[in-house]
Amino acid sequence: MTELVERVDGQDRVLGVVDRDDAIRRGWLHRIATTACRDELGRFLVYRRADGLSRYPRYHEVTFGGALSVGESYQAAASRELAEELGIDVPVREVVKFLCHGEIGSYWLGVHEAVITGDVSPDPEAVSWVGWLTSAELSEFVKQYRFIPDGQEALRRYLEARSASPGSAR
Repeated sequence: MTELVERVDGQDRVLGVVDRDDAIRRGWLHRIATTACRDELGRFLVYRRADGLSRYPRYHEVTFGGALSVGESYQAAASRELAEELGIDVPVREVVKFLCHGEIGSYWLGVHEAVITGDVSPDPEAVSWVGWLTSAELSEFVKQYRFIPDGQEALRRYLEARSASPGSAR
């Protein structure tokens, strides 16, 4: 199925609408939104991607996200992805946006955060396992399992932005 996205320039301005696979294949910039989910104790929600996914099956990840649809904001896309992948409707807040030079190409990445206070209902077609980990546990977990490199860069930028923001929760 064709997934249409907005092709953007180096300043994140829309140039046109293209197929996402074409954008990746041709190296065209487009937009991705992702969210780091934490609980009230500050633990991270970590997951393993489902076996049948076309990109990074069975890899672990600490952010939930995907491409922005045509005309969609980063925040709306982040919320939509959480609803699709975790079955939750929670507020998201953009923390940082940067031009990510990722494993399969470059794209604008809006990194958000959400605090989850209830249960999640992961979509089994996207998520095969979830667990809550402290920062220390996550550091050890990353050493033991395969994580998507782009997600690790998003997490690093997220943590840097949070620590630089006055009054941010630690």
